[in-house]
Order: sequence, then C-alpha cells, then structure tokens
Amino acid sequence: MVYSQLPLRCVYVISCSLFVLAAGKVPTAAHTNSWRDLFFGNKWLTPAPSSSRLRESKFLPIFTLMPYGTSSCAAPSGELGNCMASKDCLLRNGIPAGPCGGGYGVCCVFLQTCGGIIRENSTYFVNPNHPDVYDGTGSCQVTVQKMHPDICQLRLDLDMFSIAPPEPANHLCNQDQLLISGGSPTPTICGSSTGDHMYIDAGLGQSNPIVLSVITSASFPRLWRVRVSQIHCGSISRADQGCLQYFTAISGRVRSFNYNTVAGRQLSNQDYSICIRNERNFCGIQYNACPDLENNRSRAFTISGNSNNPVPTLVGGGGGANGGSPTSGCTSDWLLIGCIRSADRIPPLPGCEDRVCGGTFSAEAGMLAKTVQSSVRPFRLYFHTDGVEAPNDIDNRGFCLDYVQQPCTNGF
Repeated sequence: MVYSQLPLRCVYVISCSLFVLAAGKVPTAAHTNSWRDLFFGNKWLTPAPSSSRLRESKFLPIFTLMPYGTSSCAAPSGELGNCMASKDCLLRNGIPAGPCGGGYGVCCVFLQTCGGIIRENSTYFVNPNHPDVYDGTGSCQVTVQKMHPDICQLRLDLDMFSIAPPEPANHLCNQDQLLISGGSPTPTICGSSTGDHMYIDAGLGQSNPIVLSVITSASFPRLWRVRVSQIHCGSISRADQGCLQYFTAISGRVRSFNYNTVAGRQLSNQDYSICIRNERNFCGIQYNACPDLENNRSRAFTISGNSNNPVPTLVGGGGGANGGSPTSGCTSDWLLIGCIRSADRIPPLPGCEDRVCGGTFSAEAGMLAKTVQSSVRPFRLYFHTDGVEAPNDIDNRGFCLDYVQQPCTNGF
C-alpha cells in the first residue's frame, strides 16, 4: 500500500448535549450518572416513592457523519486523487474534482509542472498547457520532497508519455529526454512509453530530493502526465532492490521503453532490471513473444540485426552457442534471463542459456520462435543496449514478452 493512502473511515461525533433534564430535575446525590442514563434515561432505576422519583429525562440524539482520513478516488478527467475535506484540499493547493466519500468529501487532485515542488502523495507531473500538447523547448523539472523520512521509494506511472523519439541511426535520445536525478541510477528515455512505470530508490532520510526533468528541443507535439507515488519502507508495494520495473501478478506483460511494432525504436544506452514477484506455490516462469498484428513477421522481439529482414535467435555471451562462431553470441545488445530452456523440448537440453538477442525469441539458435522457461528465482530480466546501432543493427523495436508463472507441480 502506498504511504498515507489510508482507507476512508467515518466516525460519528455525538453532541455534548446528549440529553436535557427538565429544570430542577437533577438526580439526587444518592444517584450517580452512568452509561445507562445516557441510553435509557432513569427508567432502569428501582421504582421509588413519587416524591423522590426522578422524572424521565429527554434524550436528544444528535449525530453528525464526518469523513475521516484519506483514500484513493478517481476524478472525471481520469486522474487519481485523494478523498478529503474540501477546505483541506484548497489549503494544500489541490484541485477539487468532484465529490467522494458518499458526498462528504472531494476528490482532490494534485498537479505540478515546470518549477513545481511535489509534497503530496499521488501528485502528477504534467507538461505545460496540460491537458493540451506542449511544443516548447528547454528544461521542465519538478522536485519531489518526501512526505516522511520513512519513504524509501518512488513509483512513477507514465499515464501519458509522448515526447520526441530517438534519432533513427543509433537510437539515441538527442532531441528530448526524461532524466531522473537524486535517486538510484535510471536510464534516459524518450519517445512513447504510455502505460510504463519506474521505481526509484529514494534512499534514507529527507536530505536528498529527487528531481524529474523533461528536456526538450525543436518542435514536437509533446504530452506527459506522470503520477508520483511515495512508498513507505515497510510497504508490501515496495519493489525489490535494484528493480527499475516491478510486476506483481501471476501473469502479465513486460516490454522495453518506446516499444512499438510499427514505428518504435529500441533505445540505446539502456541498463536496467525488470522484476516479477514470485507468487506463493509458483516455482518457475514461462515467456512468449507478444502477438504482433501489424507485421507479416513478428517484430515483438527484435534486439539486434537488421529487423527489416528475418533475423534468427542468437544466444550466449560471445562464444556462440551450440558450436557457433564467436560472432553469433549476444555481445552488444541483449536480454538476460537466468538459465532459459525451451519449454516444449523433451527431454530438455542438458545446458541452458542466459543471454538472448537477434530477431526471434527462443532459447535456442534458429528461426523458430518458442516458449521459454526458467526456474531461477527471483524472477528477473536484465536488459542491456550499447550506444551504437548502425550499420549492423537496423530498425530494432526492442521486446515485448507475455509471462506466466508456473506452479511447483509443473516439473519445477
């Protein structure tokens, strides 16, 4: 659970004047008020002579329903906000975006753009002119300050992210860049990565703020909306150490930044880990290249080679595989998955591979795409690209893989 997003609770506040006694009809000294007086008046008392009997008190229940705490809510514009009192939202420079909490609160959305400081959880870093596109140049940055010293990570959700793509020869982000400084090392990205996310290690204490910067040059219709969530050190939502991306489902999809089978380009100078949380009673994992509906030959896995032509699977780290030449290994760009084997080979090969590249996804060198499996835990992929594409690597798209964790009974 992201820090400070507590469930919405309601408390009933009872007025101090819960009951009113008729003038002069105060209980005698022999009687002391108790909780029974509150709910039953004095009817619970033992009957007494009429001269000393207390009159029945009048019970006036006055209840006021008030929202307490904050919870996530959705604004009509699509942003996530915090449900809180309207006055609190305005005092914290939020934007009221409709009712929540049964009408007792407002969905408060926090937005920051160039030069802003993020102090609230689930704040959005947006481009100038948001929600319209931005065609300006320069540096647009926001500073993230921790809400509490016990915040260890930030999660950046790229709800909308489209800036200028990398240049076509070596796939370098020369025109636009997203830079993150002050936290754990992160790769520079550009292009379109809507729907992707990043985890940033924020360190301990509050002394080092994290700065998010979008550097722009030349003309381009840019649009970005990045949600910044702060994660408590003890939260179950915290990613494992060293994971730039973290997935927490039995099945899902992982992909490289700026992946697109039509016009996307694999970004150069990438070095990061993608982690998949090992769910209970699952001992292995399988990967398949994502479906590609736009091309006759799938480009869902094109990491090295001339992707305008059919490119076989390459495996290994430089010495080749299965007796291949030294040039057949993955020495420049590769995806590393611990000890992968083909899932359908019976009996399995005695050895396994770690690096895979080329233009066909498989655990074996060749032109046939196959399901790949691994039992190395924790489940982690490591992606590396250098800064050179041309002339050997042309129009590589990167990778998109669908994964499914495998139960411990499936031969693992």
